[in-house]
Amino acid sequence: MGHLDHAAYGWLTPALSYVMASIGAALGLRCTVRALAATTGTSRRNWLLTAASAIGTGIWTMHFVAMLGFHVTGTEIRYNVPLTILSLLVAMIVVGAGVFAVGYGKDRGRALVLGGLTTGLGVASMHYLGMAALRLHGSVSYEPLTVGLSVAIAVVAATAALWAALNIKSPVAVAVASLVMGGAVSSMHYTGMLAVAVEVTPSDAALPGATAMQFIFPLAVGLGSYLFITSAFVALSPTADEREASAMASADLRLGERAATAPTG
Repeated sequence: MGHLDHAAYGWLTPALSYVMASIGAALGLRCTVRALAATTGTSRRNWLLTAASAIGTGIWTMHFVAMLGFHVTGTEIRYNVPLTILSLLVAMIVVGAGVFAVGYGKDRGRALVLGGLTTGLGVASMHYLGMAALRLHGSVSYEPLTVGLSVAIAVVAATAALWAALNIKSPVAVAVASLVMGGAVSSMHYTGMLAVAVEVTPSDAALPGATAMQFIFPLAVGLGSYLFITSAFVALSPTADEREASAMASADLRLGERAATAPTG
């Protein structure tokens, strides 16, 4: 049995993965709030697409940043590139299905249950697809009860996040909900990792796939940059209330100008 180290670089990878999960959750929640307040179908669709990409990207980046600290004594680790990319696509698509269920659902309660279940299963699918991309000298097995617990945490966390998007409008409250969501997603990851056992088979044969630094790290940096840039865009983009207030102020200003220039007598 190989010794597993889930934090080979100390608290660096757990802390950084938590930050990425929280940023993705914050951006996704803000975009969902904007979508629900949108006055046109196109605007709602675009905000929901951004929300899905943000949450999916944040969760994927969290997972693989955490995996940078995953080491197994007695074997090197490689990653199957197509499966790793597939895990990212699954995260975005399935999370997108959940977000759209909430964004367009007529019955809020039913939409929340369906969206939370779909999004949570998407998070879990991404995690275990990412684990399936592992290549090492030996075999990987899982403890079923702990796997089930990790999936349950993912579903509960996703449902809570979508509930927050439906019911919380204040930026401060969204920020707090995002920190909770980030913690829940990180907990799901490390709970899932506790289910892992590796039976190492010593070998000098070259492993297929890419190392974490060759593939995972550059991709995680790129996706992390996308999250930061998109967060800045959303923060600077006016909300529906701000646009309405600006329009009212402009209308009042025009009325004032007309009154000032109107002929008297």
